[in-house]
Amino acid sequence: QVQLVESGGGLVQRGGSLRLSCAASGIIVSINTMGWYRQAPGKQREMVATITSGRNTNYADSVKGRFTISRDNAKNTVYLQMNSLKPDDTAVYYCNARDVIFNSWGQGTRVTVSS
Repeated sequence: QVQLVESGGGLVQRGGSLRLSCAASGIIVSINTMGWYRQAPGKQREMVATITSGRNTNYADSVKGRFTISRDNAKNTVYLQMNSLKPDDTAVYYCNARDVIFNSWGQGTRVTVSS
């Protein structure tokens, strides 16, 4: 079983920045894909950004050019640098890690962007 612990959420003003981190622990042989998803009140969870072990990245159109995902394979950690934040980015952000034999989620970290 792989456990994920997120950190870095909080309250920020429009135009501000935050950096989310997510560390994976447990019996880990490999993690193919790590990513960030978010769920705003009353909305479905949506993909924000993903990154493979080979560092191929994928972003939601709404965050392209503002968010950057990265990972440290040696530390089994994934990061999300969020710049130029907007009120529409307000949500609970969830970390995800998956490979052939597991698909794990973190408990979520709240990001609130004030106008």
